[in-house]
Formats: sequence, structure tokens, C-alpha cells
Amino acid sequence: MKTKMKKLFVSVVALLLIVGPGSSTLAAFAEAPYKTYTVDGYGDVAETQTAYLPYGTINKIGDELLKAPTDFTILSDGTMYILDSGNKRVLISDTEGNYYGEFGQEYLNGPRGMHVTEDRICYVADRDARTVWVFDEKGELIRSYGRPDEPLYGDTLDFLPLKVVANESGTVYVICEQNTNGIVQISPAEGGTFLGYFGTNATNANLWTIVWRSLLSDTARAKMVSNLPATPDNVAIDEKGLIYTVTRGEGEASLKRLNIAGGNMIEPDAYDEVPAAVAVGNHDNVYVLSQQGYIYEYNNDGELLFVFSGSDDGQQRMGLSIKAEAIQVAKDDKIYVLDSDKRQVLIFEPTEFTNHLHRALYLFSKGLYNESKEPLQEVLRMNNLFDYANMAMGKVLYKEGKYDEALRYAKLAKDFDGYSDAFWEIRNEWLKQNLALVFAGCILLYAVIKAVSVLDKKKNILDPVRKVVDGLRQKRFIKEMGYIFYFMRHPIDGCHGIRKEQRVSVLSANLLLGLGMACFIINKYFVGFLQKSVREGRYEIASDIGFILVILLVVVGCNYLMCTINDGEGKLKHIYCSFIYSFGPYFVIQPILFAFSHVITFNEVFFIQFGNLCMLVWIGVLLFISVREINNYTVKETVKIIGLTLFTILIVCLLGFIIYVLWSQVFDFIRSIFGEVVYKIGN
Repeated sequence: MKTKMKKLFVSVVALLLIVGPGSSTLAAFAEAPYKTYTVDGYGDVAETQTAYLPYGTINKIGDELLKAPTDFTILSDGTMYILDSGNKRVLISDTEGNYYGEFGQEYLNGPRGMHVTEDRICYVADRDARTVWVFDEKGELIRSYGRPDEPLYGDTLDFLPLKVVANESGTVYVICEQNTNGIVQISPAEGGTFLGYFGTNATNANLWTIVWRSLLSDTARAKMVSNLPATPDNVAIDEKGLIYTVTRGEGEASLKRLNIAGGNMIEPDAYDEVPAAVAVGNHDNVYVLSQQGYIYEYNNDGELLFVFSGSDDGQQRMGLSIKAEAIQVAKDDKIYVLDSDKRQVLIFEPTEFTNHLHRALYLFSKGLYNESKEPLQEVLRMNNLFDYANMAMGKVLYKEGKYDEALRYAKLAKDFDGYSDAFWEIRNEWLKQNLALVFAGCILLYAVIKAVSVLDKKKNILDPVRKVVDGLRQKRFIKEMGYIFYFMRHPIDGCHGIRKEQRVSVLSANLLLGLGMACFIINKYFVGFLQKSVREGRYEIASDIGFILVILLVVVGCNYLMCTINDGEGKLKHIYCSFIYSFGPYFVIQPILFAFSHVITFNEVFFIQFGNLCMLVWIGVLLFISVREINNYTVKETVKIIGLTLFTILIVCLLGFIIYVLWSQVFDFIRSIFGEVVYKIGN
């Protein structure tokens, strides 16, 4: 009983400390009810340590309760303006919820968005009133903007403002409902001058849609869904006057930073499909809030630093949202999120780890690389696998001329650009120190070869070597393996040798297949860093071998089936061997590209790409000739058989997928029955 009473007492005390007497703000830390994620160098989402902790909530402003709030602004001095849309007013408070005042009741009808400048000029986008209201620092109406009269605006377009921002000169940027032309730009000159549209989103029409629409009649085209650009969902502005927008369903263009010409200057490497709001941080960072309450933090280049928080499942846990509407960042780096369904403002405070990262982020973005080194070291001390910190540290060390260390950090961060730059310097330094030695070695090697050649002509000193080599060449196994070089150069005669002269065997083809798989695995896992596409330390050799064997079995089997049906003369053995020998260019070119991949930078990647292209074209030509010659087809018949083979492969894959799905269902059914039997036996 004493233990229970003690627990109850502790709970009550904790509750009192959280709620506080007469306070609307929860001013105590809570354990995060969510996980924090980031994007690693491979582009995969990875869990990381907590970046922000729930700090508190504001449930009311003084004694005033919120009703369907839709937007808010926090000034640099901590003054907070909340658009209390349900009550058709603007509330003023501090970041602790203390009431300062209110205004706008006599003008606002259906307000949706708000922006307040540092000199306390308040802009309110009122959809139902079809007006943007402008109030001064005392809450007095000083001007309003209605629907522009200019023909450029559009004769049939209504003016339904949803969100608004303004720059230092008073130019207003308005997002209007159902207006797909872009952001409406209005100058304060002459009581409001329409300047045009700004930052229009692109349409998503592909080539097929364009061709299809051009072939349709006017009536059919009118019935199609119009391919119009999406209207932005929210907007923000930074101290430089750059405009930020978020738009649902735009993929990588869901977040934009627009320059004065309306061009996008940022491309996030991760995004949310339903963004609700955007805010600019204090360290050249950007925050995007999703409707479900997830908060994305990016650096100045659009690289995702963190994603955290999320949707509340009804348990009313602090730090989670039901319907997130707006986000703001205070000068102390606390994040404030407005939730219209909860009718409250959620507050998040950065952890020590995030504070160090922000300091490094800001210094690094300003080019103060030496100054950013200390906070980066602190970040890496707390989490040495945080890719952004490793990338930044690599660039700092590169600026210091410590290229070996920079290379190591770039590799840890999977920073291919940084790796390439550091490796270029290392390679350049090595060439400066060793180029003369390399030339001397080449000259010496040439002289030795020349001397041996002269001695061999006079005294035949290489006769023992030639006898050994000639003896090996006479062995059938060596002949069959070496036949691949003849096949590459003379594929027509090579196919004749396979079909008529039995120049190769299934055993030699199997050995070549084994060598090819070994070459594929080595190239996949041990290729140069700039060409590597798999995660370090992750090996899936068994699945790689299985995948190759299944692909080979399906391709050869389907081709043999189609050739048999269409009077092909090739046997299964001949088709199999010719297919294996057609991959001769892979055995010759791939090892060269593999070695080259370890000594190149991004400046020379073209050579590997060109080599791969040549290799694939060569293999394709050999496969085509093999199908034609082994089965004694014409060119037209060969094209037909290849098409039928591809169609058969598609059918086999579809059949395999159906069997897999059915078997999964049967397996789940058997497992459920077995579990039920075990449960009944246990009871």
C-alpha cells in the first residue's frame, strides 16, 4: 500500500510540475514519443539520435481559448501572433502564452493565412472576404488588397487568398485557392498594383500524354482531366527576401526556394507527399511540416538532416500532432507547430547534439571552415556515423590540405564529390613524386623485353617456355576455354564451330559461367568507391548467384522453346554454349574497367561509361548472331524469335509472380491453422 501511495504521490507531483498553476504552457521536458531519422549517404532512411525533444504546449492565450487556428508568426523578440480563425481574430502573446492583445474582429470573415513583419505590420489572407487585410503595429487597418483588375490576372479567376507573405518593400505574395498560375504578386504602389504571377509550378505532362492529347478530338480532349500546374500549399520568406513554397504531390519539387526570377534553388533529397507549411531556420536551414505532423529539417542545399515527430493516434501525447497547420522557428531555435485540431501550439527544443550541428552548419555554410571544425568534432564524438557531419568534416580537412583524412571522411559519408576531389589531389601529388620513376620503369621494362627478344633470336632462350605453352594449347580444355577469344572476333565461324565441329563443351561453358559470376561478384562488392552502388559491408553473394542462374535458365529455356516451335536447328546444348561464349567481351573488358575504377575521379568516369556501353553493344551483337547462326535463321526470323523470347520471358515472370502470391497465401493459411491448433492444445 505504501508503494502504491508513493507512486501516486510522485505522479501527482509530476503532473503539477508539468501543468503548473495558472499556466497554459507545459514548461518541462518530456521523453520523445517518436523516433528521429535522417538520410544516409546511400539515400536510405536511417534512425539517428533524438534531435528535438517535446518542450511544452500552449493551449490558450492568457484565458483565451483557440478555435480552429490556421497560422501564426513569431518575431525575433519572441512576440507571437496567432490567427485564431474560428474566432475571426488575431491574438498577440509571447512564446509562453501570455496574453498581449487582439485585433481584426470587425474585418476578418474567413481568414486562412497570416504574415507579420519585424516592424509588426500584419498581413492576413481572408478567403471568405476575398481580401488581404493589412494592419499596423496597433492592430489598425491601414490598407487592403482585393482582386486585381488587370487583364493579366485572368478574367474568370476569383481572388481567394489562402496564404500570404511580404518583403521589406511591402510587396505581397499571395497563394490563392484554385489559381494554378502561381503566386499572386502585388505591389503597395497606387493602393495595390498587380505585378504578375511568381514561382509557377510545372505541369506533369509526359511525352505519351502530349502525343495522346494531340490525337484526340476536341470533344474527347475536353473530357480528359486537365493537366494544370499545382497550386502551392504554403509560403514563407527569409531575411534575404527569398520565397519558399511547399506543394503537395510535386515530389522533389515539393519544396522550392525561389530567386528573384522565380527559379528554384533547392532540391531536397527526401520529401513528404503532403507538406503543410515551411519555415526558415537561423542557421541557413529550412523546416517543412507535413499535415501528419512530421517535421523535416534540411540544410541550405536541401540535404535532409532530421525528420521527427509525427501523427497522434488519439492518445494526446505531447510532441505529436493531429492536423498540423503551420511551423515557426524562434531565435533560440525552439520549433513551434500549430495544430488546428488540438487547438494548441506544440514546442520542441533542440538537444545538445542538434545545437552543435546547427553551429557547425551555420559556420560551414558561411565558408568559415576552420571555425566549424570544433562543433563538427563534437557532433562526431556523439555520433560518428552521422553522414552530414562526416561530409562536412571531409570538406574542412580538404580545405586544410589534409587530403588523406578528407578522403577517409568522404568515404564514411558516401560523399562522392568530396571523395573525387580529395582523390584527385592525392593522385596528383603521387604523380608529381613518382612520374619520373614510372617512366624509368617503363623504359627499363621495354629494354629488358627488347634484349630478351634479341637473345631469343640468336640463341633460342625461350624455347623451353614455348614448348610448355604449346603443350598447354594442345590440351582440349585449354582450347575450349581459349575459344572464347576466337568467338569474339569471328562469331559466325565461332557458332559454326560450336554447332558442327563441337569446338566447345558444356563443361567449358559451365566453367566460364563460374568465372563470369566470380567477376560479377568481385566487381559488385570491390569496385572503386566512385562506381560502387552497394552498401559497405553488406554481401548477398548467394542471392547474386541465384539471380544469375535463374535469369540464365529462363532466358535460355524460353529461347530454346521458341526456336524449337519455329523450326530452329540448334540443340539446347548449342544454344547454352553460344549464349555463354557471347559474353566474351565481359570477361575481357570488365577486369580492365574494374582496375580503372580504382584510379579515376569524376572527371574520368566517362571512360568507364563508354567502356560499359561498348561492352554491352558487343555482347548484344554476339547474342543476335548466335541466335541466327545456331538455328540457321534469316535476319527477319531472328528478330521475330528474339521478340517471342522476350514475350515468353514476360509470361514466365508473370506466372512465377502468381505462383509466389498463391503459395504465400497457402503458407499463411497453413501457419494460421497450425498456430490455432497449438493454441487449443495449450489450453
